[in-house]
Amino acid sequence: MPRFAHDSEHRFARILDFYGVQWEYEPVEFALEWGQNGQPISGFRPDFWLPEPGLFVELTTLNQKLVTKKNGKVRRLGQLYPDVRVTLLYQRDTLALLAKYGLSGEARSSGAIARTA
Repeated sequence: MPRFAHDSEHRFARILDFYGVQWEYEPVEFALEWGQNGQPISGFRPDFWLPEPGLFVELTTLNQKLVTKKNGKVRRLGQLYPDVRVTLLYQRDTLALLAKYGLSGEARSSGAIARTA
């Protein structure tokens, strides 16, 4: 099991495991901005890659400043990489998933309807 940055990621991975969904944690970083020398200076690394159905999933927290920043990165990713599918799961979405699958007792600090970019 990888070392997750947030408990909500660990809980989401448990849901995926329970249902036999293959996943990878933060497998790729997409460059979003480049410096004058052509080297990436800004990037975005989605939390999960789901090979079937070919979808990246990014979880967010309640911190509005971070949500706004992530939304901007997902929009930029869509502009630069139009064939890459990314779904944002907001904290309320993750909480609903945890409740639906009987993990709501663990959800007090965690993130269910997805918005696909």
